[in-house]
Amino acid sequence: MSRIIHCEYEKRETEGLDFVPWPGELGKRVFAGIGKTAWGAWLAHQTMLINENRLSPMDPEHRAFLEREMEKFLFGGGAEKPAGYVPDGEA
Repeated sequence: MSRIIHCEYEKRETEGLDFVPWPGELGKRVFAGIGKTAWGAWLAHQTMLINENRLSPMDPEHRAFLEREMEKFLFGGGAEKPAGYVPDGEA
């Protein structure tokens, strides 16, 4: 049975995540207030950030950057795309 939550990102009732996706308080906040669709949107944005900025998830500074961007993306009204980013097919 799925968990229904009020998604803070989508501003509607939706299916919640099945597990806490990130350690610590931010992970608990995401689990409590972010739906599966919004989490998928974040994962796509995170992938773009990692690729465009050549980030390594093993680097503590890069992980801290991704955590700040996650919070902005999911709870703070959006996150910026990297300078010079052009989506595929628009070049």
